[in-house]
Amino acid sequence: MVQVLRDSYGRPVTNLRISLTSRCNLSCIYCHAEGEKDPDSEMSTEEIIDIMNVAANFGIRSIKFTGGEPLIRPDILEILRAVPPGVESSITTNGILLSEMAEDLKKAGLRRVNVSLDSLNPETYKRITGCDRLGDVLAGIDAALRAGLTPVKLNMVVLAGINDHEIDDFLNYVRGNRHLVLQLIELMHFKDCDYHGDLRGLEAMLASRSNQVLTRRMHHRKKYCLDGAEVEVVRPLHNTEFCAYCNRLRVTSDGKLKPCLLRTDNHISIRGKKGAELEALFRQAVEQREPFFK
Repeated sequence: MVQVLRDSYGRPVTNLRISLTSRCNLSCIYCHAEGEKDPDSEMSTEEIIDIMNVAANFGIRSIKFTGGEPLIRPDILEILRAVPPGVESSITTNGILLSEMAEDLKKAGLRRVNVSLDSLNPETYKRITGCDRLGDVLAGIDAALRAGLTPVKLNMVVLAGINDHEIDDFLNYVRGNRHLVLQLIELMHFKDCDYHGDLRGLEAMLASRSNQVLTRRMHHRKKYCLDGAEVEVVRPLHNTEFCAYCNRLRVTSDGKLKPCLLRTDNHISIRGKKGAELEALFRQAVEQREPFFK
């Protein structure tokens, strides 16, 4: 019988996020890489597979691969093929390599993608990312839609004074396509970045303009439907509801279990661990989970 892990607050852990690398082919002005700075310490393919198998044994049914940029790992298709049966896999990518890989990713078992896209304006995109690759990203989104890696969620980090005026442009971009969902993400305070904007006012505006507001069961996050455009708002900061419904456990690219997105002082190393020892470390990490905002 599968044992679903629950923390001391009664929150089940059903979702695992695995950072495959801290390397990236962009240089975004707000990127913090979750504090991971050593690309030479990436987990091996075998370590990642061991982690996924233990996670599945604990009832985790959704694995999201993140980075850095996960598609730059040469073994990404091998990792996807090794996702345990019954576990849904997804990837968060910047989309630059997606157009050439979408079909192979789908054939390897990938279910869907999130694409990080912070501007639809070439100059603004270059300012944010350091690269003139917006065309490649848009081509990647089209390729993901054709391959059936849907819904394609567009992750827009809202940057005060830089791209916050583009929200209507993004709504128009996703409008009328039921396979595209816009996610507006609150910038976390890292890297001395001063572009943070509080999204509570934005969320209230979306609610006032929506024909329908749905509440997602898993994260208790609201989805706003505005004349054929679907948008969600992700606010991890000062948000008790975000923490109350958190069902995630994270693994860093250098092999540490991370019980909380917003903390760095309780990581548990699992490098080279297998079997019962790895299972015990999973249990320990879940026991250390507690809401950051209560």
